[in-house]
Parts: sequence; structure tokens; C-alpha cells
Amino acid sequence: MQRRDFFQKAMAAAGSIAGAAVATTAVSRSALAGLPEPVIQTRPDTAPPWTPPGVTGAGRPYNPVVTLNGWTLPFRMKDGVKEFHLVAEPVVREMAPGFVVNMWGYNGQSPGPTIEVVEGDKVRIFVTNQLPEHTTIHWHGQRLPNGMDGVGGLNQKQIPVGKTYVYEFVARRPGTFMYHPHADEMTQMAMGMMGLWITHPKGQHPLIAEVDRDYAFLLSAYDVTPGAKTPNVNTMLDQNIWSWNSRVFPGISPLVARLNDRVRVRVGNLTMTNHPIHIHGIEFEVTGTDGGPVPKTARWPEVTTDVAVGQMRQLEFIADEPGDWAMHCHKSHHTMGAMGHDVPTMIGVDHRGLVQKIQKLIPDYMVMGERGMADMGEMEMELPENTFPMMTGTGPYGPIEMGGMFTTLKVRAEQKPGDYSDPGDYKQAPGTQSFEYTGPVAATPHATRAPEASAQAAAAPAGQVRKPQGHAHH
Repeated sequence: MQRRDFFQKAMAAAGSIAGAAVATTAVSRSALAGLPEPVIQTRPDTAPPWTPPGVTGAGRPYNPVVTLNGWTLPFRMKDGVKEFHLVAEPVVREMAPGFVVNMWGYNGQSPGPTIEVVEGDKVRIFVTNQLPEHTTIHWHGQRLPNGMDGVGGLNQKQIPVGKTYVYEFVARRPGTFMYHPHADEMTQMAMGMMGLWITHPKGQHPLIAEVDRDYAFLLSAYDVTPGAKTPNVNTMLDQNIWSWNSRVFPGISPLVARLNDRVRVRVGNLTMTNHPIHIHGIEFEVTGTDGGPVPKTARWPEVTTDVAVGQMRQLEFIADEPGDWAMHCHKSHHTMGAMGHDVPTMIGVDHRGLVQKIQKLIPDYMVMGERGMADMGEMEMELPENTFPMMTGTGPYGPIEMGGMFTTLKVRAEQKPGDYSDPGDYKQAPGTQSFEYTGPVAATPHATRAPEASAQAAAAPAGQVRKPQGHAHH
């Protein structure tokens, strides 16, 4: 990580930012005597928790968040104010090994870095625009002065190219929030401009529990044509790359927990559709939204919760079952890589005699889909350069046949407190894994094809598609 020293001397005197615009006249000019140098991160790995000065990482004032395949933005203290510097800029995001996409983001990444503060903190954020067009930042879910809300044209001027604006407000309530533009929003959000904001409670809160591990990520989706590197921004409902923090399985880091840890997972959705997030092996409760903590009387156990567009959901559970547990969006096509939306279903189509004829014209032609699509998990197909496969990723027992919004929750008794390293594959105890039955098998009654249909099938010439003969025999 390229973390420049946040506590070194200010990079410029007031004269060097004379052209900087200010979001509101309430910000004192003395506060603008020097910009904090921006911290840049370009690696796609999950960074360890960033522990600011005075925070031990255990107990008060807060337990830092771990952003899945992301990082937390350091701040500097100046006259009692926490100062951050965000740079809106074009970035290149590695969504999975060998698959990179041109995006717009903040400080070298999409999503941008997570901002962590404590309830009651006075916060000042410098936003420098290095995009090719104007922008703003909206602080999604925050209580703040109207002039700091970041809606271009409504309560502030757009931030011109090359200029720096300043936002300043008090983090008034604890919770999980987001930031994103409110300027040319369709383009800028479709290009990846978003980030997380976490406000921790300043003291013991009756509705916010202490947790051992606190994870956070944003749901994002892109329409990337196979072989291309830049998303199509005008097709926001036709995405084919479904991601968590702009990473796709197997590029998404696992969530790691020590046996019996209390775990919090914060999920935000800035895609154009809802996502039912499902975790295997445990039950969780939704303990908070971007509106605040949920009263205890309103919580119930779940294994799947739907996160709608523009929403945050805060999930909490006890990791009391060891193993490698799947965690994914329960929309099946959201756990796939790039797919053509106009490919017909070929299940049941008889290719006999046809393949050889096609291969005379197209030597590399392969039969796909007549028995389902599971073969895609193992198939070695030549794809256009920089194209993410539809199915990818393997486990200890073969292809996992997933992509997109999928990862694992890894619970281990031997995992040390505060250790976020991947413990590797789980070794099941003897007698606790499904196995093949090799005993006698009784005949299974099932519907059979009518004799006349069977005769027609036998007489059908090779390569001819056999169509159903009436509804009863489909």
C-alpha cells in the first residue's frame, strides 16, 4: 500500500490552493492553510484494520472495520478536526486475477477507501476532482447541514475539473453509510464511484453490540462487453459482472472468524437491482440499516436478507459452526461471470450427427448446454483477452461453478483473535461429509415416453431436432 505520511508538514501554503472552491462559507479560511496529502492504494487485497492514534483495536473507542478487498482512509488531526482527502479520478481495478476494468473511483480504487469516524467527531473532507468532468459527493444517510449534502445544482455548485471543494460537518449518529456522486450520477456510479462511511458509537450503545470482527463491502455491478475494459454506462439494467467491492469470485477475499466470534457484516447496495444475501451454516439478525440501529424487538433470525437499491443492511451472528461456508447473492445469475443474455437454452437438443458438420466449417466448435451448463466449470475455452469466464474458481473437491457475488465464511477454532489471514481449506472430521452410496438401488417409478414417441425418436435422422409431441410427453 502506498500510504504517504499523513502527519508530515502540509503540502502547500494557502496560496497554492487559492483556486480551491469551498462547499460552504461556514468553513474557516484558516482551516484551508494546507491540504492533507492524499493517501493512495492500488492493490486489490483486503487491507488489515487501520488503527488510528489512540485506538488499540480492542474496545473503546472502537474496533476498526475490515473492508473486504478494500481499505480504510487514514486521517490527520488539525485543531480538533479529523481531516481526510479524497481524490476523484480514473482508476484501473483488477476485478479478478487477469481481469481488469477501467473505472472511476477515489484514491486509486473503486470503491473508494472506507472513512471511519466516531459519533460526535467534527470531520473535514477535501475532495479534489481529477475526472474529465465535474462531480460532487453526496454523504448517503448522514444528518448534516443542507449545504453539505452534495447534490450538484441543488445545494452546491458542481466541483469543476481540477478544483478542490471542502465538506465539513459533525458525524451526528452512529451507523453504516455510503458516499457517491450526485452529478452525472448515471455515468459516474456506473463507472464505480462509491465508498463506505462508518460512524462508530462514542460510548456503550444499547442497540449496538461489541463485536470481535466487523466486515463491510458494497454491492456493485457493471456491463463489460467480453474483451473490453470499460463498462457500458447506458445499460444499467443489463449488467453481466456482479461484484462485491468491485471484485468477483474467485477474486473476493473470504470472511475469516474464530470459532464463537461475534461477527458483524455491513452490506451496501449501489447497483440497479436488489440482492438477497445468503450465508450458509449460521443464522443472523439484521441489527441496523442506514437509518440506524434496529430495535431488539424488531429483529428476527434469518439466513437470507434482501438488500434493495440504495440500502445498507447490518448483519450480526455468532460464528459457532466450524467450516468453510458459502456466502453469496441468492440470485443465481449474480453468481456467474459474463453471460450473453440472448443465448437459447439447448437442454434436450440432440446434436448427434450435427457436430461434425459444423466443425467442418468451424473447427473449434464445441457442444454446450445440451445437458446443462455444468461443463463450463471445467471447460478450457479460448476467450477474448480480458474476459471474465462465466464459471470459475475451484475448491478442494473440484470446480465450484460460481463467479460474481460469491465468497466463503471461514470459521476455525484455531484462528487467533485479530488474525484475518486465510486458514486454507477446511478438513472435515471423519464421518461428517456426504459420500457415495454403493449398495443396491431400487427401481424408481417415473413417467416413460409413449411407444410412438420412442419409435419416432429412433427413426429421426441424425442432427434433426426432435420437438415435443404434445404437452404430456414434453
